[in-house]
Formats: sequence, structure tokens, C-alpha cells
Amino acid sequence: MIDRNHALPLTRQAQQLEISRGSIYYLPRPVSEADLAIMRRIDELHLLYPFAGSRMLRDLLRQDRVQVGRRHVATLMKRMGLEAIYRRPNTSKPAPGHKIYPYLLRKLAVTRPNQVWATDITYIPMARGFVYLVAIVDWFTRRVLAWRVSISLDTAFCIEALEEALARYGKPTIWWCQSNANSSPHDAVQALRS
Repeated sequence: MIDRNHALPLTRQAQQLEISRGSIYYLPRPVSEADLAIMRRIDELHLLYPFAGSRMLRDLLRQDRVQVGRRHVATLMKRMGLEAIYRRPNTSKPAPGHKIYPYLLRKLAVTRPNQVWATDITYIPMARGFVYLVAIVDWFTRRVLAWRVSISLDTAFCIEALEEALARYGKPTIWWCQSNANSSPHDAVQALRS
């Protein structure tokens, strides 16, 4: 974009391109060997302690006799694309505008097997990303009727688990999908069939 041999001065070229003049002269510095060594150790520690933030990683590095500050650790984590895995606040709040359906099973007495089945989808943090687990549970016996694990959050593994439970135990009277508690049962069935 910037032509250093052009007759137009560099300042004027930067103005025309609407970029800062300082960015013309900036030359990125390579990461130092010391920082690369710290980044390698941060990566190892992050695999062992994925919940550790910059403060905990700083303390773990100090146990290895690496003197580094919390902000420098945070900068290196940002450069590496690492983030501590922890529960985020307000994750169960429905999105604005979504209808909240009443909980119809509140006063229901579950007295026999195959009366109520529940389905829930959750994630399990791994070293590099997540795996997703779906389980179908009989509420009376508290037995897991079927389960599947998937590396992507598609519907195929949910449908496989449901089909296995139906084939082995028959059809329940009520099927309730916990992950869709704020949507209608019809929406939950449609979500699994789509």
C-alpha cells in the first residue's frame, strides 16, 4: 500500500489511506527467547490447569524459579490465545424476548419406570476444546438409559442416544429435555429431529 519510492511523501500517502503515520515506520519485533521459553511453560501449565488465570500461572511459574509479573503472563496468554476455563456468570438466563414456558412436572408424582425420561446435554472441557455429552435418564430409577459423546454440537449424536433408549426400553409417557427448559417440549423434539 505504501510506496516508499513514490513522489508523494509518506505522510501524504498515510493521510490518503487513512492510516496512522506511526504504523508506516513500525517494524514488528520477534518474540524474545526468554518469552518463548515462558510461553512454552505457560502452555504446559495451561494443559495441566486449564482453570488457571494469569495470577495462578504466575505463581506456578515462580515455583519453577521463573520471575515474571502477572500482567506479562496475561499479555503472553493473550498472544497465545489462552484463556482460563471457568463458569461464566448468568449462563442460565434466557435471551431477551424468549418465551418462558411453565415447568409442568413440578407437582407430578413419578411412581414408575418409563413414566418420565429426561435428556440433558453438557460439555466436558478437554485440553484443546470441549466434548459434548448427551444422556437420557429415567427419573424413577435414576438410571442412564443411553448416552453419547461427540466432538461437535450437532443433533446426530442426540438422536442416536434417543433411538437407542427407545429401542431398548420402549416409549416413555413423558419425555423432557432439560437443555431446552425454556422452550416447549414440541420445540425440543423438533430440535432433535432437525
